[in-house]
Amino acid sequence: MTYQTITVTRLSPHIGAVIQGVDLSKPLGNQQFQEIHDALMESKVIFFRDQKLTVEQHKAFGRLFGELHVHPASAGAPKNAAISSLDGHPEILVVHADENSTRVAGETWHSDVTCDEAPPMGSLLYMHEAPEVGGDTMFADMYQAYETLSDPMKRFLSTLTAVHDGEQIYRGRYGYDDSKKTYPKAEHPVVRTHPVTGKPLLFVNTNFTAYIKGLKRSESDALLQMLYRHIETPEFQCRFQWQAGSLAFWDNRCAQHKALFDYHPHRRHAHRVTVKGDRTFYRT
Repeated sequence: MTYQTITVTRLSPHIGAVIQGVDLSKPLGNQQFQEIHDALMESKVIFFRDQKLTVEQHKAFGRLFGELHVHPASAGAPKNAAISSLDGHPEILVVHADENSTRVAGETWHSDVTCDEAPPMGSLLYMHEAPEVGGDTMFADMYQAYETLSDPMKRFLSTLTAVHDGEQIYRGRYGYDDSKKTYPKAEHPVVRTHPVTGKPLLFVNTNFTAYIKGLKRSESDALLQMLYRHIETPEFQCRFQWQAGSLAFWDNRCAQHKALFDYHPHRRHAHRVTVKGDRTFYRT
Protein backbone atom coordinates (compact mmCIF):
# COMPACT_ATOMS: atom_id res chain seq x y z
CA MET A 1 0.00 0.00 0.00
CA THR A 2 1.28 3.48 -0.89
CA TYR A 3 0.97 6.37 1.59
CA GLN A 4 1.42 10.03 0.67
CA THR A 5 1.02 11.91 3.99
CA ILE A 6 2.49 9.44 6.50
CA THR A 7 5.43 7.06 6.73
CA VAL A 8 4.61 3.48 7.74
CA THR A 9 7.35 1.19 9.10
CA ARG A 10 6.24 -2.40 9.66
CA LEU A 11 7.33 -4.19 12.87
CA SER A 12 6.61 -7.69 11.55
CA PRO A 13 5.28 -9.27 8.35
CA HIS A 14 1.76 -9.62 9.74
CA ILE A 15 1.09 -7.14 12.55
CA GLY A 16 2.26 -3.80 13.86
CA ALA A 17 3.56 -0.61 12.27
CA VAL A 18 5.05 2.68 13.46
CA ILE A 19 3.46 5.76 11.89
CA GLN A 20 5.54 8.90 11.36
CA GLY A 21 4.79 12.28 9.84
CA VAL A 22 1.67 13.17 11.81
CA ASP A 23 0.96 15.37 14.84
CA LEU A 24 -2.14 13.93 16.52
CA SER A 25 -2.69 17.12 18.52
CA LYS A 26 -3.71 18.90 15.30
CA PRO A 27 -6.76 18.32 13.09
CA LEU A 28 -6.22 15.69 10.41
CA GLY A 29 -7.04 16.30 6.78
CA ASN A 30 -9.25 13.82 4.95
CA GLN A 31 -6.31 12.22 3.14
CA GLN A 32 -4.24 11.80 6.28
CA PHE A 33 -7.18 10.38 8.24
CA GLN A 34 -7.87 7.87 5.46
CA GLU A 35 -4.23 6.80 5.34
CA ILE A 36 -4.12 6.28 9.13
CA HIS A 37 -7.34 4.25 8.88
CA ASP A 38 -5.92 2.18 6.03
CA ALA A 39 -2.67 1.58 7.94
CA LEU A 40 -4.70 0.33 10.90
CA MET A 41 -6.66 -2.05 8.68
CA GLU A 42 -3.43 -3.33 7.12
CA SER A 43 -1.29 -3.62 10.28
CA LYS A 44 -4.01 -4.30 12.95
CA VAL A 45 -2.12 -2.11 15.46
CA ILE A 46 -0.31 1.14 14.76
CA PHE A 47 2.06 3.15 16.95
CA PHE A 48 2.86 6.85 17.17
CA ARG A 49 5.92 8.28 18.97
CA ASP A 50 6.63 11.69 20.49
CA GLN A 51 3.03 12.90 20.71
CA LYS A 52 1.92 15.62 23.12
CA LEU A 53 -1.80 15.22 23.70
CA THR A 54 -4.22 16.82 26.11
CA VAL A 55 -7.15 14.76 27.33
CA GLU A 56 -9.45 16.52 24.87
CA GLN A 57 -7.06 15.94 21.95
CA HIS A 58 -6.79 12.26 22.86
CA LYS A 59 -10.58 11.95 22.86
CA ALA A 60 -10.91 13.96 19.66
CA PHE A 61 -8.58 11.59 17.81
CA GLY A 62 -10.58 8.61 19.03
CA ARG A 63 -13.86 10.22 17.99
CA LEU A 64 -12.68 10.39 14.39
CA PHE A 65 -13.26 6.62 14.34
CA GLY A 66 -16.58 6.48 16.20
CA GLU A 67 -18.45 7.14 19.42
CA LEU A 68 -16.39 6.65 22.57
CA HIS A 69 -16.99 3.74 24.96
CA VAL A 70 -17.17 3.77 28.77
CA HIS A 71 -15.58 0.74 30.41
CA PRO A 72 -18.13 -1.36 32.38
CA ALA A 73 -15.78 -1.85 35.33
CA SER A 74 -14.64 1.78 35.60
CA ALA A 75 -18.15 3.26 35.55
CA GLY A 76 -18.87 4.33 39.14
CA ALA A 77 -15.55 3.09 40.50
CA PRO A 78 -13.88 5.23 43.20
CA LYS A 79 -10.69 7.14 42.36
CA ASN A 80 -8.52 4.76 44.42
CA ALA A 81 -9.77 1.65 42.61
CA ALA A 82 -7.33 -0.38 40.50
CA ILE A 83 -9.42 0.62 37.49
CA SER A 84 -11.10 4.00 37.20
CA SER A 85 -12.06 6.81 34.86
CA LEU A 86 -10.43 10.22 34.84
CA ASP A 87 -12.36 12.84 36.81
CA GLY A 88 -14.86 14.52 34.52
CA HIS A 89 -13.95 12.26 31.60
CA PRO A 90 -15.75 8.89 31.85
CA GLU A 91 -14.40 7.93 28.38
CA ILE A 92 -10.81 8.05 29.68
CA LEU A 93 -9.73 4.83 31.38
CA VAL A 94 -6.76 5.36 33.70
CA VAL A 95 -4.18 2.57 33.39
CA HIS A 96 -1.76 2.82 36.29
CA ALA A 97 0.72 0.67 38.19
CA ASP A 98 3.40 1.54 40.76
CA GLU A 99 5.33 0.10 43.71
CA ASN A 100 2.05 -0.75 45.47
CA SER A 101 0.56 -2.72 42.58
CA THR A 102 0.31 -6.50 42.78
CA ARG A 103 -1.30 -6.96 39.37
CA VAL A 104 -2.24 -4.92 36.32
CA ALA A 105 -5.05 -5.03 33.80
CA GLY A 106 -4.51 -7.09 30.67
CA GLU A 107 -1.85 -9.56 31.81
CA THR A 108 -3.30 -12.37 29.65
CA TRP A 109 -4.03 -12.44 25.93
CA HIS A 110 -7.38 -10.80 25.23
CA SER A 111 -9.51 -8.46 23.16
CA ASP A 112 -11.11 -5.62 25.10
CA VAL A 113 -14.61 -6.03 26.55
CA THR A 114 -15.82 -8.81 24.26
CA CYS A 115 -18.54 -9.43 26.86
CA ASP A 116 -20.37 -6.44 25.35
CA GLU A 117 -23.10 -7.11 22.80
CA ALA A 118 -21.10 -4.89 20.44
CA PRO A 119 -17.44 -5.17 21.52
CA PRO A 120 -15.22 -2.13 20.92
CA MET A 121 -13.91 -1.35 17.46
CA GLY A 122 -10.53 -0.31 18.86
CA SER A 123 -8.58 1.21 21.71
CA LEU A 124 -6.05 4.05 21.85
CA LEU A 125 -3.57 3.87 24.75
CA TYR A 126 -1.49 7.02 25.36
CA MET A 127 1.53 6.67 27.66
CA HIS A 128 2.12 9.53 30.10
CA GLU A 129 4.84 7.82 32.14
CA ALA A 130 6.73 4.72 31.05
CA PRO A 131 8.78 2.54 33.42
CA GLU A 132 12.55 2.72 33.25
CA VAL A 133 12.64 -0.88 32.04
CA GLY A 134 9.95 -3.36 30.99
CA GLY A 135 6.27 -2.68 30.57
CA ASP A 136 6.05 -3.65 26.89
CA THR A 137 2.77 -4.70 25.28
CA MET A 138 2.45 -7.71 22.97
CA PHE A 139 -0.03 -7.85 20.09
CA ALA A 140 -1.22 -10.90 18.12
CA ASP A 141 -2.88 -11.20 14.70
CA MET A 142 -6.19 -13.09 14.80
CA TYR A 143 -6.36 -13.35 11.00
CA GLN A 144 -3.18 -15.43 11.12
CA ALA A 145 -4.49 -17.38 14.12
CA TYR A 146 -7.46 -18.44 12.00
CA GLU A 147 -5.64 -18.88 8.70
CA THR A 148 -3.02 -21.28 10.11
CA LEU A 149 -5.60 -23.72 11.48
CA SER A 150 -6.30 -26.90 9.52
CA ASP A 151 -9.20 -26.85 7.08
CA PRO A 152 -11.26 -29.37 9.12
CA MET A 153 -10.78 -27.25 12.26
CA LYS A 154 -11.80 -24.10 10.36
CA ARG A 155 -15.00 -25.79 9.20
CA PHE A 156 -15.82 -27.02 12.69
CA LEU A 157 -15.18 -23.67 14.37
CA SER A 158 -17.25 -21.81 11.78
CA THR A 159 -20.41 -23.47 13.15
CA LEU A 160 -19.79 -22.55 16.81
CA THR A 161 -20.91 -19.75 19.10
CA ALA A 162 -19.15 -18.77 22.34
CA VAL A 163 -20.46 -17.07 25.47
CA HIS A 164 -18.38 -14.08 26.65
CA ASP A 165 -18.97 -13.08 30.28
CA GLY A 166 -17.68 -9.99 32.09
CA GLU A 167 -18.55 -11.48 35.48
CA GLN A 168 -15.61 -13.90 35.46
CA ILE A 169 -12.97 -11.21 34.93
CA TYR A 170 -14.42 -8.09 36.57
CA ARG A 171 -16.24 -9.18 39.73
CA GLY A 172 -14.23 -8.22 42.83
CA ARG A 173 -11.04 -7.69 40.85
CA TYR A 174 -10.40 -3.99 41.30
CA GLY A 175 -10.54 -3.42 45.05
CA TYR A 176 -13.93 -1.76 45.51
CA ASP A 177 -17.45 -2.96 46.32
CA ASP A 178 -19.04 -3.85 42.99
CA SER A 179 -21.79 -6.03 44.46
CA LYS A 180 -24.52 -3.82 42.97
CA LYS A 181 -23.06 -3.80 39.47
CA THR A 182 -24.24 -6.02 36.65
CA TYR A 183 -21.56 -6.93 34.15
CA PRO A 184 -22.33 -7.58 30.48
CA LYS A 185 -22.63 -11.02 28.90
CA ALA A 186 -22.95 -11.78 25.20
CA GLU A 187 -22.73 -14.49 22.55
CA HIS A 188 -20.40 -14.20 19.53
CA PRO A 189 -19.32 -16.51 16.71
CA VAL A 190 -16.02 -18.28 17.36
CA VAL A 191 -15.01 -17.26 13.84
CA ARG A 192 -15.93 -13.69 13.05
CA THR A 193 -15.71 -11.88 9.71
CA HIS A 194 -14.16 -8.42 9.95
CA PRO A 195 -16.75 -5.82 8.90
CA VAL A 196 -14.23 -3.73 6.92
CA THR A 197 -11.75 -6.19 5.42
CA GLY A 198 -14.21 -9.07 5.00
CA LYS A 199 -11.56 -11.51 6.26
CA PRO A 200 -12.30 -14.32 8.77
CA LEU A 201 -10.59 -14.25 12.17
CA LEU A 202 -10.55 -16.15 15.46
CA PHE A 203 -12.68 -14.44 18.12
CA VAL A 204 -12.17 -16.11 21.51
CA ASN A 205 -9.96 -14.92 24.38
CA THR A 206 -8.89 -15.98 27.86
CA ASN A 207 -10.40 -13.03 29.72
CA PHE A 208 -13.98 -13.18 28.56
CA THR A 209 -14.79 -16.40 26.70
CA ALA A 210 -16.57 -18.61 29.23
CA TYR A 211 -17.61 -21.61 27.11
CA ILE A 212 -18.74 -22.72 23.68
CA LYS A 213 -22.45 -23.39 23.30
CA GLY A 214 -23.61 -26.88 22.40
CA LEU A 215 -20.46 -28.68 23.61
CA LYS A 216 -19.97 -30.57 26.85
CA ARG A 217 -18.03 -28.44 29.33
CA SER A 218 -15.01 -30.73 29.10
CA GLU A 219 -15.09 -30.48 25.30
CA SER A 220 -15.46 -26.70 25.41
CA ASP A 221 -12.61 -26.30 27.90
CA ALA A 222 -10.27 -28.52 25.88
CA LEU A 223 -11.06 -26.76 22.60
CA LEU A 224 -10.65 -23.29 24.10
CA GLN A 225 -7.34 -24.21 25.72
CA MET A 226 -6.06 -25.47 22.37
CA LEU A 227 -7.10 -22.21 20.71
CA TYR A 228 -5.54 -20.09 23.46
CA ARG A 229 -2.20 -21.90 23.07
CA HIS A 230 -2.48 -21.41 19.31
CA ILE A 231 -3.07 -17.67 19.76
CA GLU A 232 0.22 -17.46 21.71
CA THR A 233 2.25 -18.55 18.64
CA PRO A 234 5.21 -16.10 18.47
CA GLU A 235 5.03 -15.76 14.68
CA PHE A 236 1.61 -14.08 15.03
CA GLN A 237 3.01 -11.36 17.30
CA CYS A 238 4.76 -8.03 17.55
CA ARG A 239 6.06 -6.27 20.66
CA PHE A 240 6.00 -2.55 21.44
CA GLN A 241 8.41 -0.80 23.81
CA TRP A 242 6.74 2.20 25.39
CA GLN A 243 8.11 5.68 25.86
CA ALA A 244 6.37 8.71 27.34
CA GLY A 245 4.41 10.30 24.51
CA SER A 246 3.77 7.03 22.66
CA LEU A 247 0.28 6.08 21.51
CA ALA A 248 -0.87 2.63 20.38
CA PHE A 249 -4.09 2.18 18.41
CA TRP A 250 -5.24 -1.40 17.96
CA ASP A 251 -8.12 -2.83 15.97
CA ASN A 252 -9.85 -4.74 18.75
CA ARG A 253 -11.75 -6.88 16.27
CA CYS A 254 -8.69 -8.62 14.79
CA ALA A 255 -5.84 -8.08 17.28
CA GLN A 256 -5.37 -9.40 20.79
CA HIS A 257 -2.91 -7.90 23.26
CA LYS A 258 -1.11 -8.71 26.47
CA ALA A 259 0.45 -6.23 28.92
CA LEU A 260 3.69 -7.39 30.56
CA PHE A 261 3.94 -6.66 34.28
CA ASP A 262 7.71 -7.04 34.51
CA TYR A 263 8.57 -3.55 35.78
CA HIS A 264 7.65 -3.59 39.48
CA PRO A 265 8.35 -1.37 41.44
CA HIS A 266 8.56 1.21 38.63
CA ARG A 267 5.60 3.41 37.66
CA ARG A 268 3.60 3.14 34.46
CA HIS A 269 0.78 5.61 33.86
CA ALA A 270 -1.41 5.85 30.76
CA HIS A 271 -4.84 6.91 29.55
CA ARG A 272 -6.97 4.76 27.26
CA VAL A 273 -9.74 5.86 24.94
CA THR A 274 -11.89 3.12 23.43
CA VAL A 275 -14.09 3.40 20.35
CA LYS A 276 -17.47 1.65 20.33
CA GLY A 277 -18.03 -1.20 17.92
CA ASP A 278 -21.11 -2.43 16.13
CA ARG A 279 -23.02 -5.69 16.00
CA THR A 280 -21.56 -6.80 12.67
CA PHE A 281 -20.79 -10.39 13.57
CA TYR A 282 -21.83 -12.24 10.45
CA ARG A 283 -20.26 -15.60 9.79
CA THR A 284 -18.05 -16.54 6.87
